[in-house]
Amino acid sequence: MSSSNNTIHEGDYILVFLSRRKNWLLKVEKGRQFHTHRGIIDLTSVIGLEPGSTVQTSLGETVYILKPVIKDLVLKSSRKTQVVYPKDLGAIAAWTGLSPGKIVVESGTGSGALTIFAANLVRPHGHVYSYDLRPEFQEVAKKNIERAGLGEYITLKQGDAKQGLDVTGADIALVDVGDPWTLVKPMKNALKGSGTLAAVIPTMNQVEKMTAELLRQGFVDVESIELIAREIEAREGMTRPAMRMVGHTAYLTFARKSLKTIETPTEKPISHDKDETEDDAEENGDEEDASQEDEGIRALRLLDVTPEESS
Repeated sequence: MSSSNNTIHEGDYILVFLSRRKNWLLKVEKGRQFHTHRGIIDLTSVIGLEPGSTVQTSLGETVYILKPVIKDLVLKSSRKTQVVYPKDLGAIAAWTGLSPGKIVVESGTGSGALTIFAANLVRPHGHVYSYDLRPEFQEVAKKNIERAGLGEYITLKQGDAKQGLDVTGADIALVDVGDPWTLVKPMKNALKGSGTLAAVIPTMNQVEKMTAELLRQGFVDVESIELIAREIEAREGMTRPAMRMVGHTAYLTFARKSLKTIETPTEKPISHDKDETEDDAEENGDEEDASQEDEGIRALRLLDVTPEESS
């Protein structure tokens, strides 16, 4: 993403910032010029500067040269699929415990936004193993990962994760596919005990199916949330919520793996013993009589009449 020291070198990525809505993620190359509606920026001139410096365009406009953060890399990534938005990424990190040293298995690489985010948090001793069926998606993801400078912390695997994963003992499982419930069992096998699963899900019906399968497979602490982000337009004496906002992007479902053995439910055998059937009927009849008697006593108490007085 950038050099380790605090100066800009050729080959680094920078964020050229003009305003909140006008900024560009660019690779610094000698001799390269970047054309904007506010003039031309000579990228050779930023080499050797410290991030945070300003330069002038050919029209005399001031722009800021910033070091990109993960949000910039995610929102400005090349994409063939919908990316996971920063507001959702933060919740995923908090709910799963993404942190240095964690081993992550992911199904649904897509454009690599979630992959990059996870790798940035688990480095330098953790790793992300990401599966996707579509080679064209992983080609896009590779470019985004290279731009982020996180390739050594990510292994891309092409294949169907539903058929099983060659990763075990993972701390965290990430699922971002159209039928996430089909990945619950393979992800359970890949996770260590108490490992956390997080799924990015677009619709309510999919959340229902996912939740049912998680519970069926013995997961605990199952929870689904939706996050709505609204920007505040802060101006002295005129602060108010913005009229536009980032509304629904996805539902997030979380769960933790328990080591409880999943038992296949068995049906109670049908009894053909006449005496046993009659005994059951008598017991049920006694229970019904007792229930009716209780209801009668409760009714008399409401009328402030004792059972003895009523008789």
